[in-house]
Amino acid sequence: MMKENDSILVFEYFTASGEKDKCIISEAEALIFALLDDLNEFNVDLVINESYEDVIKDYKNVNPIFIDVDVIEWLKDNAAKFDNAIFIAAENDNNLFNIARILEENGVNFYNSSSEACFIASDKSETYEVLSNIVPQPRTFRFKIDPKGYWKRAIENLHEKWQAEDPLTPLKLIIKPLTGVDCEDIVVIEKIEDLTLDLDKIFKPGSRVIVQEFIDGTDISVSLISDGKSAIPLSLNQQFVELKNDKGTYIGGKLPFENKYKDEAFEIAKKAVEAIDGLKGFVGVDLIINSDEKDVYSVYLLEINSRFTTPYVGLKQVANFNIGRSIIDLIDGKISIGDLDISLDGEVEFKKSGDNLIIRRI
Repeated sequence: MMKENDSILVFEYFTASGEKDKCIISEAEALIFALLDDLNEFNVDLVINESYEDVIKDYKNVNPIFIDVDVIEWLKDNAAKFDNAIFIAAENDNNLFNIARILEENGVNFYNSSSEACFIASDKSETYEVLSNIVPQPRTFRFKIDPKGYWKRAIENLHEKWQAEDPLTPLKLIIKPLTGVDCEDIVVIEKIEDLTLDLDKIFKPGSRVIVQEFIDGTDISVSLISDGKSAIPLSLNQQFVELKNDKGTYIGGKLPFENKYKDEAFEIAKKAVEAIDGLKGFVGVDLIINSDEKDVYSVYLLEINSRFTTPYVGLKQVANFNIGRSIIDLIDGKISIGDLDISLDGEVEFKKSGDNLIIRRI
């Protein structure tokens, strides 16, 4: 547990590693500066690229540690110097898992999900298996893109099997990377005849993917706080996802999203997070509200993000409590889940526009 005068090591992967892609960095900056605002009552050791030197001067409680190398490599050499940490990273290249494991191996108390929980949540196939028979999920199968094209026949066989179960309803498929973020490299197969060997231009030979039945509906997410055992939903969020040329792109969202299936979505998200031991801190759960009202399930779980997700920057605008401080107090045992007074005031939209992330109250 953190002592009163102890500092917290804080970093966000892209702003610490010197990422130059403006589309990526705008979202990363919004997340890290929102977290710094929440931690204004703590002494913070902030690892950040030296290009942010002028910006960080405005934070009186922040001791900047400027680096010009990949933050994971820096952590391997320096993590043991710190007692406490909270960080922002995504699943790309197993960064989330690798960072959590480095902190664990160096005995750092950190306010994020454990490496094991990150591993399960980052792998969509692992998530599906762990949550099987716990929450509704689209039927899912795991494949390897082999260089000889055997994967194509395997997917055709799977489609034939699933279609035979309901021959009167045309079956669409969605293909996703086993690990991935923001709908990257998602391919929708409207008709099985559209499945071509060109798929290996998107997914490299040797890569692993999941194939799911495509559920038509409204894309949503639930943001939660968890202490590693119990979770509490903060908000239901509408997701803005563009589908162009059978590919999906996440461009933002709106919260809170009022919908008749809100309670059901909250229940599914809470069950899912509590079913994976070690999910802690800020957690996002992606779901879809089924447009087919004749289906058995109205809401399906799609995946879990064991990390700070973009809705955090929106919640920061409307939450009547300090999310970052609540996470630290919760995991340090100073408060319990039942002590959290979750309330929101207003609505907010966050949307990518060109290279920028636009956040506005509505």
